[in-house]
Amino acid sequence: MSFTLFLAAAAASAMPAEVPVTSESMDKVDVAYESLAQGDNHAAIEKMRNSELVKSGDPAALINLGTAYARVGMVEKARESFEAAATSEDRYMLELADGSWVDSRRAARTAQRNLLENSAFASR
Repeated sequence: MSFTLFLAAAAASAMPAEVPVTSESMDKVDVAYESLAQGDNHAAIEKMRNSELVKSGDPAALINLGTAYARVGMVEKARESFEAAATSEDRYMLELADGSWVDSRRAARTAQRNLLENSAFASR
């Protein structure tokens, strides 16, 4: 199964979604972005699966874990990760691989839609 997401959350801000993000307010966190960017999905899964970020419900970590799961065909685990990100108590702005910024819940819902669309296409 081929799964193309916008390469989720390269970096996360610790600021709530309503607060404007500046370079001074941004906290970069390691959410296996390098592994995902290099296509090493198994390494991303290993890095994120038992990480404290995933355990604490961090949306960026959950989205990237879901992306890696989707890319290796673990659709149910991907769905669970995206749902956890979408419903996380934490919410903030995420920087995507293309440099744009998006609310973490919106990114998670977009990832869920992409997963459903790709799953439907693969089963045809």
